[in-house]
Amino acid sequence: MKQLKEVYKAPTEQAALLSLDQLDDNWGKKYSLAIKSWRNNWDNLSTYFKYPDEIKTIIYTTNAVEALHRQFRKVTKSKSLFPNDDALKKMLYLAYRDNAY
Repeated sequence: MKQLKEVYKAPTEQAALLSLDQLDDNWGKKYSLAIKSWRNNWDNLSTYFKYPDEIKTIIYTTNAVEALHRQFRKVTKSKSLFPNDDALKKMLYLAYRDNAY
């Protein structure tokens, strides 16, 4: 949703709050729980605006994390049952190691 990006890409906390108000005006009826959650947790979420732009970009960029999760799902999908937790940890470690290089 383009308007949500305007909230977390805002240059300042005040600009983000204005964008959140606009988001609420346009989408508040359809996504009331999500917007309410943003407002209820604003004290924690607004910490994000104290970081420089370079750090903020890293925080909201999830492509690398999603790619890693996709690899984890790929290796665990074919095996639905592991004999113990260590077997799962080893498989995920090997999948991570294979993709890190």
